[in-house]
Amino acid sequence: FVAKAAAGRADEINTCIACNQACLDEIFEGRLTYCLVNPRACRETELRIEPTKRAKNLAVVGAGPAGMACALTAAERGHQVTLFEAASEIGGQFNLARRIPGKEEFAETLRYFAHRLRASSVSIELGRTCQVADLVDGRFDHVVLATGIVPRRPELPGIEHSKVISYADLLEGYRVAGRRVAILGAGGIGFDVAEFLTHVDDDRDDVVRFRDEWGIDGEYAQRGGLKAPIPEPTQREVWLLQRKTSKVGDGLAKTTGWIRRTLLKKRGVQMLAGVSYERIDEAGLHIVIEGKPQCLAVDHVIVCAGQEPRRELEDGLRAAGVPLSLIGGADVASELDAKRAIDQGTRLAAVL
Repeated sequence: FVAKAAAGRADEINTCIACNQACLDEIFEGRLTYCLVNPRACRETELRIEPTKRAKNLAVVGAGPAGMACALTAAERGHQVTLFEAASEIGGQFNLARRIPGKEEFAETLRYFAHRLRASSVSIELGRTCQVADLVDGRFDHVVLATGIVPRRPELPGIEHSKVISYADLLEGYRVAGRRVAILGAGGIGFDVAEFLTHVDDDRDDVVRFRDEWGIDGEYAQRGGLKAPIPEPTQREVWLLQRKTSKVGDGLAKTTGWIRRTLLKKRGVQMLAGVSYERIDEAGLHIVIEGKPQCLAVDHVIVCAGQEPRRELEDGLRAAGVPLSLIGGADVASELDAKRAIDQGTRLAAVL
């Protein structure tokens, strides 16, 4: 870090994104800490990146966190790597995460990977949707599928109604939610969407905004540096729903879950557990809670009901006998776990 900074090579510095997921969350569970964006931290002697004894020609399909980490690590070891990405930019699900207020730092990880990829020997093909035929022509010794996930659509009457919006379409700006919104699913993505929907952009400085919302007196004019919080105005009424009967947000990260629940409560988000979804129609979202049916008269329903692995290439590649590995969401799609994805991509490349 010091050498890079002194030499003016700031783009080569892998920046902390303040996620707490692999450091403080691990410490408070009594486990060895490491880093989401650098899985070798505290594991330098265990996760060794050494020159390969036999260079291979590798295809990595998907330039999300897992694919980028795998491609870069494999190239560092001396392999010839081609990185395919269907979108016009690298990043995968990180491009959605960085749009969430408070997660803007995720863009720093994409900046770092973009710089490293430009400086590496990795051949990058953006805007390229791979077919099985592209990968079985004998060019590649091994194919890594890092193709990510597809959002799950629950089996629910009315799920095709125009009121229904996928979280990806919402965050990418393809659809805009109305003033009354129900969110199906209260995992990490559901909380992200709730924060996105209740955030109001204005011309205040970010520091001033934070101090106002949380009652911090930056001038220390009042005792303890505290003042009366100024409620954050919201333009929407939001319901955050889950089928499970446990506390909403119970599965969030240990060090950040409590503050995320507190934030949504301050913004008036109604968080309901034990919800049975009945149907969606012009009247809104019909649900049952504790045996009592009711209808939420919402303008839109945002679906955050989990993910499925994107594996449409797998069967064809296995049938052709192509050596194959799956990483990231293409391997396990439960929630969106960048910590596991980057670690898994790095570890696979270390042994290929």
